[in-house]
Amino acid sequence: MIDKLSMFMALAREKHFGRAAESLGITQPTLSSAIRALEEQLGVQLVRRGSRFQGLTPEGERVLGWARRIVADARAMQAEMQASRKGVSGRLRIGVIPTAMPRIAELTGPFLSRHPNAGVSILSRSSDEIRDQIEALELDAGVTYLDSEPLGRVQSLPLYRETYCLIDRSELGDPVDWAETATRPLCLLTPDMQNRRIVTRHLVEAGADALPRVESTSMLAILSHVATGDWAAILPRALARGLPLPEGVRARDLTGEGHMVGLVVARREPHPPLVEALIRIVSSIDSFNR
Repeated sequence: MIDKLSMFMALAREKHFGRAAESLGITQPTLSSAIRALEEQLGVQLVRRGSRFQGLTPEGERVLGWARRIVADARAMQAEMQASRKGVSGRLRIGVIPTAMPRIAELTGPFLSRHPNAGVSILSRSSDEIRDQIEALELDAGVTYLDSEPLGRVQSLPLYRETYCLIDRSELGDPVDWAETATRPLCLLTPDMQNRRIVTRHLVEAGADALPRVESTSMLAILSHVATGDWAAILPRALARGLPLPEGVRARDLTGEGHMVGLVVARREPHPPLVEALIRIVSSIDSFNR
């Protein structure tokens, strides 16, 4: 049953029998047979079929929620038994919003030092992807905004407060307010990033037009525009201080309290050993408070 539920979860994630089978390392007929056997075992149709995958039935959507809980519990049990024999080990998958990347080693460094048999995979993800992939068991934890948009069914632990800087070649003083910032020709992240949505709200509250002429998913592209002297950017302070800024470009603090960034994990007890170990690290370190 656990194996069949895991296969069903893969199909729900990939929305394609071929891709799901490939992700599992099995053949498509094997996957199809497993899904049909699961349907027979449960007595309901889970998948709408035609010439291709057409989505889950209402019963399939309900079973998917159960599948995630059951498979999560089974994996946690296996991990706990392994930890009882070998200590905390395995690879922790952490999704991190791009603006928090400059500080992630403050969390993963102590974790890896305390648990030498463990590893981490640090994956750049949007806040929406972190929420969805934790629910789908594709991530073990995430580092994301805590106080701006709904988090979903997660447990959260604050890490630090993100504040912002204006990046440009201006000689004006420091700090600068959002109303003044709005007068600059801005190059910003794309609207699918929560950081951009936060910046947009601040600009609108300052009475500004929040429609920049340049948008990008790449910090390198943004900084290359700023380097010309014709553009300005708004970046989190930690990111601005950690990047090698082009010659003549400087970061000026923006006024305001900022937004809380923190660790999020699935709301469940007990946590798998890797996740529990990460939570203990958050409780024991103070570097984020600097």
